[in-house]
Amino acid sequence: MPATPAWPPDSTPRLFVETELALGTQRRIDGGQAHYLVSVMRMKSGDPVKLFDDKTGEWLGIAAHVGKRDLVLDVTQQLRPREPVPDLWLCAAPIKKGRIDWVAEKACELGVDRLLPVLTRRTIIDRLNLDRLRAHMIEAAEQCGRTALPRLDEPVKLAALLRDWQPARTLFFADETGGLPAAQAMAAHPGPAAILIGPEGGFDAQERDAIKAHPQAVGIALGPRILRAETAAAAAVALWMGAVGDWS
Repeated sequence: MPATPAWPPDSTPRLFVETELALGTQRRIDGGQAHYLVSVMRMKSGDPVKLFDDKTGEWLGIAAHVGKRDLVLDVTQQLRPREPVPDLWLCAAPIKKGRIDWVAEKACELGVDRLLPVLTRRTIIDRLNLDRLRAHMIEAAEQCGRTALPRLDEPVKLAALLRDWQPARTLFFADETGGLPAAQAMAAHPGPAAILIGPEGGFDAQERDAIKAHPQAVGIALGPRILRAETAAAAAVALWMGAVGDWS
């Protein structure tokens, strides 16, 4: 007997929708998403689409009507509930356009719960396009199978971040002057955590002293080589996920 093909197929496109999904409802898709489904994927009536809403999980939509510029999907089945998300924040100084987009994308792919842009003295970016960053995270979630999106915050100054820090959350910071090996430090401090990554050029001396003096701060080393800010962010998140997150 030949194997029954998987349904929906692995090649089924995935889309994020802003409105909450529920069994038996319909969703109209237009704009860029409709162009992708209709013109790129050549979708026809009866074809499947995977939908997720960051609230209720992933659902199966079936094309009930396909027009030139829009289509209507019948929501017919819940495929998965919303995933549990490891309690990890990434606090990263904004860096150049393109690189900060990459940080947002990889933060989503790696499973971060919250992305907080942190303004430091050496931060060279004075404006941050949060809509663009969120679009990158949505695209990453669509591609990597996430059913939850990281929360994206307005930029906050480093001093305010430290002042308002939650006592129950460990703050791991990439310390260029030395620190415990990252995986070792993270394994020794399980529970809610955040990773603080400085800008191009790193923290200045006063900032580093203020971070080190914070009771929840733990300095970590990310190996023997100097890493770019975006590389340090991805490396530190991956190490945490492997040590105490949902990779362990």
